[in-house]
Amino acid sequence: MDDVEVVVAHSERATLRVGGVFLKVDADQARLDAEVEAMFLAPVPTPEVLWRRPPVLAIAALPGTTLGRLGGPSTGSPAAWAAAGAAIRALHDAPLPPRSGRAGRSTVALAAELDDECESLVTNGLLPADLVTRNRRVAQAALRPWTPAFTHGDLQIAHVFVDGDEVTGIIDWSEAGRGDALYDLATFTLGHEEHLDDVLTGYGTDVDLDVIHAWWSLRSLLAVRWLIEHGFDPFAPGCEVDVLRSRM
Repeated sequence: MDDVEVVVAHSERATLRVGGVFLKVDADQARLDAEVEAMFLAPVPTPEVLWRRPPVLAIAALPGTTLGRLGGPSTGSPAAWAAAGAAIRALHDAPLPPRSGRAGRSTVALAAELDDECESLVTNGLLPADLVTRNRRVAQAALRPWTPAFTHGDLQIAHVFVDGDEVTGIIDWSEAGRGDALYDLATFTLGHEEHLDDVLTGYGTDVDLDVIHAWWSLRSLLAVRWLIEHGFDPFAPGCEVDVLRSRM
């Protein structure tokens, strides 16, 4: 019998691996619906849906390995990172999906959330005021008008699989929908700035680097408290707090 591996688990959802099958447990039916819909619409390789019995979604494991994870060493050749960039561009150029995704939050709502979070980080002594103030200033560049694209919404490098220099699949589509394309690019390169040029080579068009940097700061500021409350460590080397420090 195959062992059961807990891939990720917190109060919102859990993912288990049993042999060649991933079991995603999510009490939010709308989130599971969005994930299945996005995988069907996305013009990039995605996992095969094996069965679905809410609150569980079973998908097949993908061939290959991920390009790494936040806080860990990055793997893959420059060509593999460029291939990932090309896949992201194909997604962003696809017809818009019907839903708005996590990358599609309004700038007004996002600014209000960010200001509240920054105040909380300082008031509760989680981060120094100068670190928060500097990164809040950097983050402002992300709060601008943008043209909607088909976005993944949680495009961490651990969600992209490659075999050699070929992308074999992208997982975890529950946050997908219409949104800001640069949010995806920033999420994918968060903590791995050294591969940004490779990704943009594959992406194939100029982007505003100040906005990429802004999303690094914004995403990290919003993540710190949530990660702590859910048993993760944003202070680990190479993770969110180090990303914030790199903007000083």
